[in-house]
Amino acid sequence: MAIAAFEDRAPDAPQVTDYDERHHRTYWRLLDAAEENADWREVVQIIFGIDPVAEPERARLVYDSHLARARWMCEAGYRHYLPPDQS
Repeated sequence: MAIAAFEDRAPDAPQVTDYDERHHRTYWRLLDAAEENADWREVVQIIFGIDPVAEPERARLVYDSHLARARWMCEAGYRHYLPPDQS
């Protein structure tokens, strides 16, 4: 499954961004992989198509920043999708 073009660093904004909207499926996949204790190197290769041997620093940055954003979406970002009286 190909994903939308991605940045090496996921957003770090205090609100849901257009980038987040385009990548919500990627975030779900990262969270699922983390829950299963999948090796981050395999995950970054499968999800982002980055070879962690050839580009170890970039691979780690992409993985870490996107997983952090996925976790933020679960902890705070989800409120964006709730009606105003439920956030």
